[in-house]
Amino acid sequence: MSTRTALVFKFASEDWEFEEIHRLNYRTFVEEIPQHQPSPASRLVDKFHAENTYMICLSGRKLVGMLAARGSRPFSLDQKLEQLDSFLPAGRKICEIRLLAVDKKFRGAQVLQGILALLWQHGIEKGYDLAIISGTPRQFKLYRHLGFVPFGPVVGAGEAQFQPMYVTLETFETAAREFLRASPSRAFQASAVNFLPGPVSVRREVRRAFEQAPESHRSEAFLSDFRLTRTALCEMTRAKSVELLLGSGTLANDIVAGQLSQLGQRGLIFASGEFGERLLDQARRFGLEFDVIEVPWGQAMDLAEVRQAFSALPTPGWFWCVHCETSTGLVTDLERLKVLCAEFAVKLCVDCISSIGTIPVNLEGVYFATCSSGKGLRAYPGVSMVFYNHELSPSRVSLPRYLDLAYYAAQQGVPFTFSSNLLHALHEAIKHVPWESRFRELSRQSLWLRERLRELGFDLIGPDTGTSSAVVTLALPGAFNSVTVGNLVQESGYLISFNSEYLRRRNWVQICLMGECRQEKLVSLLNALNRVCFRRRSPKGESAADAVVKPDLD
Repeated sequence: MSTRTALVFKFASEDWEFEEIHRLNYRTFVEEIPQHQPSPASRLVDKFHAENTYMICLSGRKLVGMLAARGSRPFSLDQKLEQLDSFLPAGRKICEIRLLAVDKKFRGAQVLQGILALLWQHGIEKGYDLAIISGTPRQFKLYRHLGFVPFGPVVGAGEAQFQPMYVTLETFETAAREFLRASPSRAFQASAVNFLPGPVSVRREVRRAFEQAPESHRSEAFLSDFRLTRTALCEMTRAKSVELLLGSGTLANDIVAGQLSQLGQRGLIFASGEFGERLLDQARRFGLEFDVIEVPWGQAMDLAEVRQAFSALPTPGWFWCVHCETSTGLVTDLERLKVLCAEFAVKLCVDCISSIGTIPVNLEGVYFATCSSGKGLRAYPGVSMVFYNHELSPSRVSLPRYLDLAYYAAQQGVPFTFSSNLLHALHEAIKHVPWESRFRELSRQSLWLRERLRELGFDLIGPDTGTSSAVVTLALPGAFNSVTVGNLVQESGYLISFNSEYLRRRNWVQICLMGECRQEKLVSLLNALNRVCFRRRSPKGESAADAVVKPDLD
């Protein structure tokens, strides 16, 4: 039984890929379509090669399909057709699509679907909303199916005749949606730009570290990285100690609840969103005795109210809250809270899962704090952490072994099997990171993003100050459905958060900047949101928010 190498869809970037492009270009536009003269080298370098962006399909090291896009004038059609712009819709940002070629052995829907999915993403990222082509007559049926409109006279001669055609981005999105969605390659989805709160986009170095061969958790290489990772995390947060756990942030919070169950003291929990409410649930499951301060979602913590609650308790033992409430982006003033808890000798426990790695966090004076690898630390999900600043006592009650933090500490942090792949990726993600400059850049990007979103007409949850730089929450009006908007944005090549039940209930969507994020990606995301939420509402495709967002952040 024969097997075919899996197809890979990507933007060309390697020298050998460009050499393959020149050779497929020759086979297609010299040998098959006699558009150029033969040459002994059997390779054809396109005259616009240096300006082209190539979307390619690979089968192993073999190039089986390609397409080029270019936005610089003059286009090749400028040289073939006088007054090109007179044939085109006005006020559009134009790109020219050329050099569509598929190896004869791979001419089926799968290759074309994957390449067109990349083209769609590229057009949105660059802000193109009109594409022109010189279409071969043999593919008229396909072009019309994708929404292309012929214009002007046929150009060329003999077997190398071409019909100028154009398609608007709106028409292509409508005509090609089912065509692309049916793609078994899933190339478009895999290439989507990630603005989720997790899992987040990771750097190439992190991916390479994860892809190393698995190692024993007792090997010296593993233990060395383990120690270095713990040290880096403590230096970053100013905590004295940290234990690494193989599991999600929920596991870390369960471990904190287990530790609190040993104190025999009554506590207080603050909740102002989904993840504060989850702390309440975890505390109840461990049978903790506690009072609750619960406020409407998006409302900041009132320290005077917390002080009053501490004063009302005979012997307040502990206080548990979320530092960055991911559901709203609201951030608690940790420094002032630490002072208040120290005044009442209250043990402060903080869920920092969405704050560590995205904003400055100082855990000095904190009793327990939790974090996870797959958010602001920009690694793969699967490793969580519990930070602490005190000596751990052996469990007085029968905590499950996997939840006994003191047992981790007694075993130098590695009592059980641990994934070396996840550990090496986490270590690579956090070592040598200039965290202060990262925090400044995130703050700058967030303020710019929030300002642009308001200009486009969106309502944002929370003020610009007191809200995380990494979480921007949009409250959609009743005319929009958050799931519909989220799906349309996803089909445009951008992953935003909308599927969580708490977001659906409130008709909210979120843009999160926790992973790798370049400025041009934010610009193109805003253009996609603008198009989905506003330009679709007008039958003429026009609205007050019709202007394309410009990349004006230096």
